[in-house]
Amino acid sequence: MAEQADGAVDGAAAPTGGEDAADTCSAYQLLSKARQLVPSALEQARRSKGFTARWKTVESKIEHLPECLSDLSSHPCFSRNDIFREQLQSVCRTLTEVIELSRRHGDGDEQPCIGKLQMQSTLDSLSGKLDLNLKDCRLLMKTGVLEEYTLPRTAAPNPAEPDPAHSNVGELLARLHIGHDEAKHRAVDGLLAAMKEDDKVVTSALSRSNIAALVHLLMAASPRIREKAAEVIRMLIELGICEELLVSEGVLPPMIRLAESGSSVSRESAVASLRGLSRSPDTARCIVGHGGVSQLVEMCQTGDSITQAAAAAALRNLSAVPEVRQPLVEEGIIRVMINLLGCGMVSGCKEHAAECLQNLTASNDSLRRAVLADDGLRSLLLYLDGPSPPESAVGALRNLVGSVPPEMLISMGLLPRLLHAMWAGSVGAQQAAASAICKISTSSEMKKSIGEVGCLPLLISMLDAKTNGAREVAAQALSSLMSYSQNAREVKKDIRSVPNLVHLLETSPHNTAKKYAVACLLRLSTSKRCRKLMISYGAVGYLKKLSEMDIVGSKRLLERLERGKLRSLFSRR
Repeated sequence: MAEQADGAVDGAAAPTGGEDAADTCSAYQLLSKARQLVPSALEQARRSKGFTARWKTVESKIEHLPECLSDLSSHPCFSRNDIFREQLQSVCRTLTEVIELSRRHGDGDEQPCIGKLQMQSTLDSLSGKLDLNLKDCRLLMKTGVLEEYTLPRTAAPNPAEPDPAHSNVGELLARLHIGHDEAKHRAVDGLLAAMKEDDKVVTSALSRSNIAALVHLLMAASPRIREKAAEVIRMLIELGICEELLVSEGVLPPMIRLAESGSSVSRESAVASLRGLSRSPDTARCIVGHGGVSQLVEMCQTGDSITQAAAAAALRNLSAVPEVRQPLVEEGIIRVMINLLGCGMVSGCKEHAAECLQNLTASNDSLRRAVLADDGLRSLLLYLDGPSPPESAVGALRNLVGSVPPEMLISMGLLPRLLHAMWAGSVGAQQAAASAICKISTSSEMKKSIGEVGCLPLLISMLDAKTNGAREVAAQALSSLMSYSQNAREVKKDIRSVPNLVHLLETSPHNTAKKYAVACLLRLSTSKRCRKLMISYGAVGYLKKLSEMDIVGSKRLLERLERGKLRSLFSRR
């Protein structure tokens, strides 16, 4: 290939006719033109007088071009890929500018035709263009940015016929690395279109170097490039692609800056990206460490409905990491989340706020007190008045009720809302409501009030729930409430109570509700009818095994049932 290139140089005349002619030249013709321009540009740079240091810099960079041109001509894709033609066109344009500037400046015997400051600026610009030419040429050769796409081509059904889509995407990805800003902008545009058409073609061609190039474009001078690069990265994160690679390539600081001061489009993409990345606890810690919390908190207060919901979701993810909760609180997250419960623009935003409060109050008494001090309990209760109480809000209430006097809870209308959650909520909401009932049933008066609002039938229904957690918390709540005699009588009247509780005597280690079921059945065993039902549903067999496992109350309950069986046997005789 190198010999072929040299032959082409010898046989091809330097193209003439300006920019239009260069557009129609082959790669070999452009290579010949560049090689002819190098000595002329070098001579002109050496002859130029004045601004000696700047001309010396230009000269030293031109001296490195022949080696780069030789490397380009030896590349297997030299004659087949337009990127090489474009690179050579750029080199020729830069060298022509050097020659023309030197001629306009003169040989030092005449005054320059442009001002001193303008001349300095022009020389600096030329030096920058030469830098870019050298960098792009070396990138094409040394980093293998094009070779990465030769393998996917041979993976097509017929190796002789490369996959056009994959080939095009490979070229677009290569263009992210090289050229001026406008060329990179067109490349990112093409990449966005390709992802919308078939994201798998793009994601299968991505490499670490491409990810690094995308991250670098987030810091480009052009706002349009930053917007498009942020959108591509957002799409990759939403697909669950390259998240760890993006973080390792430094995506967080520029994303946080875009969230803070980018255009509205950039901010939307940046916040959506932070939401996706914050799902990882390690990345969540990094977001906090890079100062991303303040921007997310601000978005919850000033953003539109899309960015507000995305920011609230990101903060929810951050709040799930215990060690970063205190920094969140210091940024004012509690007040912001409580405000969102009442005035969030979309329902999803309110749910994210409730989940965030649930996380914050999970195991920290000081944070619970802070939520209560900001009237968070009342806001959560009002949020529960909707048709389908969300699990997160009920869970946050469950975390808070232990820190509030029972009389206040009753006066604020907690019990009807817990009943509503158990009736209309999801399994998770029902479980959280039953857990809250366990926490507040600390006195006879409270147990009486809970029984009177109608919670007992719903708890009995939950004994037959699909999840072990829901069954356990329902049995625990019943065992506590049945210490109040009127509640015990109500449970005895319900025909579902005995069969549901006996079913929970199953001895599997996964059944964590059995000890509470034994406690409930002990209270019911004072009734002859209930004892007969327990026996008929097979409680004796379960209790024999539970007695061997030393489950509290199982031996005592077994004795009562066996005495009942003996009495029944003698009476029949």
